[in-house]
Amino acid sequence: ICALLFASLYILCHFIITHFKKQTDFAAVHDDEDAAVNRIALGMCTFTLAVALGAVLLLPFSIISNEVLLSFPHNYYIQWLNGSLIHGLWNLVFLFSNLSLVFLMPFAYFFTESEGFAGSKKGIMARVYETSVVLLLLTLLVLGMVWVASAIVGNNAASRQSLYDLWEYYLPYLYSCISLFGVLLLLLCTPFGLSTMFTVTGKLLVKPRLLEDLDEQLSCTRFEEAAVSRRI
Repeated sequence: ICALLFASLYILCHFIITHFKKQTDFAAVHDDEDAAVNRIALGMCTFTLAVALGAVLLLPFSIISNEVLLSFPHNYYIQWLNGSLIHGLWNLVFLFSNLSLVFLMPFAYFFTESEGFAGSKKGIMARVYETSVVLLLLTLLVLGMVWVASAIVGNNAASRQSLYDLWEYYLPYLYSCISLFGVLLLLLCTPFGLSTMFTVTGKLLVKPRLLEDLDEQLSCTRFEEAAVSRRI
């Protein structure tokens, strides 16, 4: 069931990305190496978008499945909507979200920008090696900055021990921080987007003339006619 749900989301996200992408980015690449790199990056971005869409739809899916089970408790055909499925989906979404956030998206960006090390053979593997090295250096830089910040804030054994507990402490914390940043960005951009939407809609739509005063318009037209007559 999890595989079918993710396959459906992946196909949907693939159609969404291919619909909105520029044709010159992937389709019009004449070099086979660049085309392969772009296809790999497209697959990673599609995977990440599918995981993000699954994370968004997970809470409504949980609520709807719970309501369906409460409405039909003895129906044999919907017993697969159980707590173990929802718990497994939550675990998979958390795992793939961290994988996409920490590895796939940075790898896809550096992979499209890589050219291979100087003096090495050109090819896909040369770009993979360069991307892996750059990603490793970036990871070491981030971990070093975190280590220095932890040493400055709290220089004790507990803070140093928490640095080794990467999976159970820092990844959930990073996931929560990025989610909070996304929510704040949404709250910041939504009023500007709504105001822009209403401005554009007001320019495109024709205002109704139901409340206009026809007598006033006739009077203005008579005054304009009289002014033109005097000038003549």
